[in-house]
Amino acid sequence: MSTLKPLQPVPADQPETPKAKKKRWGLILGSASAIAALGGGVFWGMNIPDPKESEEYIALSDTTTAVFAERDKLSSELNELKSGLAEREGELEQQGKDLDARSTKLDERDEKLAGAEAAVAAREKAVGKIEVEQEENSVSDGIWTVGTDIKAGTYRAKEAVGSNCYWAVLKSGTNGDDIVNNGIPGGGRPTVTVRKGQDFESVRCGTWVKQ
Repeated sequence: MSTLKPLQPVPADQPETPKAKKKRWGLILGSASAIAALGGGVFWGMNIPDPKESEEYIALSDTTTAVFAERDKLSSELNELKSGLAEREGELEQQGKDLDARSTKLDERDEKLAGAEAAVAAREKAVGKIEVEQEENSVSDGIWTVGTDIKAGTYRAKEAVGSNCYWAVLKSGTNGDDIVNNGIPGGGRPTVTVRKGQDFESVRCGTWVKQ
């Protein structure tokens, strides 16, 4: 193995010859080549491991794979939840429509019921009025003076009379001695017309109603 000789400095006052300059540069280049070769041999001889084969890399890779698998699982579950939610929303929307339809029908029934109740109330009022008028213009058994006790007009038995019914129209003030008209109908619903100045007598005939 050759030994590199140290470079001899050139005196400042002595100019360097071309031969000496060439020799100096040769020594510099040779030293640089030797150093590069030595460094390259050392680097080439080093045994550098593959980072992908390290335990840390393998553990990290397994963790990453597990995370991605968990992510895919959660994503699938989320999609199922979204699908179920959309289906439930559709069911709720249909139920809302059904409720609206029922509410509309109930409103229509309420309107009809209110109309029917109003009609019944009007009829009851009319019937009540008729009943009041009938009550005011009704005559039962007894002797009644026309113009004082009862109104003049035609009266009819409210219900069918029995065979023992008797009625009479009398001249007022005669104490029943002056009979204008009388009858024993024996059944049916007889009618009697009375005028002012007369008395009306009814015996076992029930109620008479002015027509």
